[in-house]
Amino acid sequence: MSEPEIIVEHRADLTYLLTEAAEIEHGLMCCYLYAAFSLREPSDGLTAEQAAAVGRFRSAILDVARDEMVHLALVANLLSALGSAPHWHRQNFPVSPGYHPAGVVVSLAPLDRATLDHFLFLERPEGVSLPDGAGFAPAAAYARGGARGRLMPSAQDYETVGHLYRGIRDGFVAMTERWGSAKVFCGDPRAQVGPELMPMRGMSAVVDLPSALSAIDTIVTQGEGAPGHSEGSHYQRFLALQEELSAMQAKDPSFEPAHPAARNPVMRRPPAPEGRVWIAREPAAGLLDLGNAVYTLMLRALAALFAPIEDPDARELIADLGVSAMKVLTPIATYLPRLPATADDAGPRAGMTFTATRTPLTSVGGPRGLRLLAEGARSIVRGHDQVAVALDPRFQAGRDTMARLAARLDALADRPPAAVLPIATAPSPSRQAPPAPVSGDRPGVELIRGERIEIAFEAKRCIHARHCVLETPEVFLANVQGPWIHPDEAPIDRLVHVARSCPSGAITYTRLDGGAPEDTPPVNLVRVRERGPLAVHADLHLEGQPPCHRATLCRCGASKNKPYCDGSHAAAGFDATGEPETVPTDPLAVRGGPLAVTPLHNGPLRVRGPLEVLSGTGRTIRRLTEARLCRCGGSANKPYCDGTHARIGFEAEGHDG
Repeated sequence: MSEPEIIVEHRADLTYLLTEAAEIEHGLMCCYLYAAFSLREPSDGLTAEQAAAVGRFRSAILDVARDEMVHLALVANLLSALGSAPHWHRQNFPVSPGYHPAGVVVSLAPLDRATLDHFLFLERPEGVSLPDGAGFAPAAAYARGGARGRLMPSAQDYETVGHLYRGIRDGFVAMTERWGSAKVFCGDPRAQVGPELMPMRGMSAVVDLPSALSAIDTIVTQGEGAPGHSEGSHYQRFLALQEELSAMQAKDPSFEPAHPAARNPVMRRPPAPEGRVWIAREPAAGLLDLGNAVYTLMLRALAALFAPIEDPDARELIADLGVSAMKVLTPIATYLPRLPATADDAGPRAGMTFTATRTPLTSVGGPRGLRLLAEGARSIVRGHDQVAVALDPRFQAGRDTMARLAARLDALADRPPAAVLPIATAPSPSRQAPPAPVSGDRPGVELIRGERIEIAFEAKRCIHARHCVLETPEVFLANVQGPWIHPDEAPIDRLVHVARSCPSGAITYTRLDGGAPEDTPPVNLVRVRERGPLAVHADLHLEGQPPCHRATLCRCGASKNKPYCDGSHAAAGFDATGEPETVPTDPLAVRGGPLAVTPLHNGPLRVRGPLEVLSGTGRTIRRLTEARLCRCGGSANKPYCDGTHARIGFEAEGHDG
């Protein structure tokens, strides 16, 4: 099959192609979500066999949509690495002819045989010939060829999405060979988002050619252009759904897995109504307005997450906002197909339109940006109060989630500014001959000795809070091969601050210039991190471990490095608030001093000593001198133990009494 050549002669060409790739990934994600949201529930007259099949359809399509979210995020990293900005905009549905190649039709439709055929056509591997789904063929054939020697980039044609990514891959290789890695990958590394902020399969940062090619290969292997035999690819998953739907309809020709949701619904009166359904009837119009507000807030959170914001607490909260917005959107989007879209009761049902706003999705850093996001969350709370909760009390949970997030964003915005630290000096000659790590008397701990300070790093305790690589990127080099810690590349006071900011205690230091060691904390604190570990800052005496001042202790039960957190809470889907209710308690007579923490065999963490328990945003929720803190992940009274560990058979090493 003759394929058009994809031309990449300069950075603008590559940026243009990646921008279109972002819009395609974004559009496909919405199309897949729309199909999944259109599916019926068991209460909608399905047999047990049909309900089980529809459940499998929903799970498979949502998994593919999550992959598309990763693909969109990887393209954002690729754009950032080139020195451009991530691209979150796209045309509203249905996408106008000519905007993408003639063979890439992006429109919203409920799940049926034709829609599955269309998904297979879009995800087909290179070299596979398939007809598009009925009703999805482009209105007219056209070509969008580019030309060599042009200064301005232009739209180009490609046969498949895999073909597009092959052109992008070749462009990265050619540009790097021509100009060198440093000139090509000139973007701010602080804007990169890796698995520590988006713990999703395939997520990775992009800082050089190998990491760029790895990101592109992940996209292709997971779906776009994957070989036909690639197990688990989007193409194979949609092929399996197509076969199962055909078998179900052979048994019962009347079986339809989805509600009769509108095809290409729109939020506003369209100037050209052909092929579109205007959602004008209440309460569908009001609920759709709320759903699109949630979707827009999710995009704003993504824009902020992929901006060079140096505050790790802010980035973590923004990441939580994005995930939570998607969870709040899901019940809204699945309720819409139950509601009439127009005045005609026999007409189509409503559906999410994923309406894109003209408002630029730019990110404002610092407290102002957090307050803008909080404002958006509060507007969604009002929308729930005015529209959603009256329709179904189950919407109350989404309303309360947004209210809590708005309060957390405001609290973080009101936090006092951090002290100004010395500006890093220019790199010293030590970068050319970095100190080699050595093994000390602590197994698993690397010691990197500089002229004025020795840094100790214990990889097993690291939770990737990223204070080190964000605040002193000249010292802690992210995503490099070989030595990555260069202690002599920054003022010692800045290094000391970074080490003391490491919540897990993975980074510690010994001053060699006669300076004072880290002070014992005057107040023993444990911070309950949202959906994460217990972050302790105290005169900590953890049984079986040397005394320390900082540690993050597992509370999900899944860590393979107990009692420390190893990040397993993300993969395990651990869901626990970082904002427990305040328990009124009197001030402690003594707030510091030794804090003994003993992991009990198959049980909780026993704590003895003065301790103040804080929420994730710094609110004091309890003061105590003795407690048992949950580490099985099952307590209904988190962060405190309620005995659930015994009932669920939790197993972990520890003290017997």
